[in-house]
Amino acid sequence: MHSSNVRDFIQGARKSVPVVVASAPFGMLFGVVAVQNGLSISEAALMSAIVFAGASQLVGLELFGQSIPAWVVVLSIFAVNFRHVLYSAALSRHVMHWTPLKRVIGFFFLTDPQYGESERRSVGGQLTFAWYIGMATPIYVCWVMEAVIGAAFGNLIPDPHAIGLDFLLPIYFLGMVMDFRDRPLWLPVVAASSIASVIAYNTVGSPWHVSIGALAGVLLAAVLAPSQSERAR
Repeated sequence: MHSSNVRDFIQGARKSVPVVVASAPFGMLFGVVAVQNGLSISEAALMSAIVFAGASQLVGLELFGQSIPAWVVVLSIFAVNFRHVLYSAALSRHVMHWTPLKRVIGFFFLTDPQYGESERRSVGGQLTFAWYIGMATPIYVCWVMEAVIGAAFGNLIPDPHAIGLDFLLPIYFLGMVMDFRDRPLWLPVVAASSIASVIAYNTVGSPWHVSIGALAGVLLAAVLAPSQSERAR
């Protein structure tokens, strides 16, 4: 491995530290809920390793125990993760220099913080595969381990809501959003996403409000985006 790749990998791994800390309560919470819903420790770990999406994993657990068609389960999980379609479309322009195999691997690891940090990285320079995997690997490994810990020792883990650990991830996401405040249309897009998300949360419910809020921001950005003639001026 070239020295530049090693440097990029280490830089990416450093970016993963806040994500690992902030997501730990949720990873362990999934393990607890998985065991309570009849999964074994190995099955909980396997689900975290294959699905690798916190909200979808919890939704799946809730739906698996109900007498509903399989297509409803698949459609529900797709709706929860619809924002990843938007993430991959936005990120694709930064990874065209990757090989097809690297793009497939990279998009498997595409989470909310992975997208935000990758987008920010691409603003200041090239988004390398080594940096991307450097960030993704610790997050992925710890996520699976957290599911095992939660499944094995769930009764010993205090309620994250009671001690405020569930607030770490929103604070981290808020910091990422604020890093993009110098971009054009940042405020109206964020405002539209926030308003739509709050309305959806109180009408449709969680976790659908995440995708609906993201879609509202994308639509407003598309409507307000300058035309090619305006950008050429």
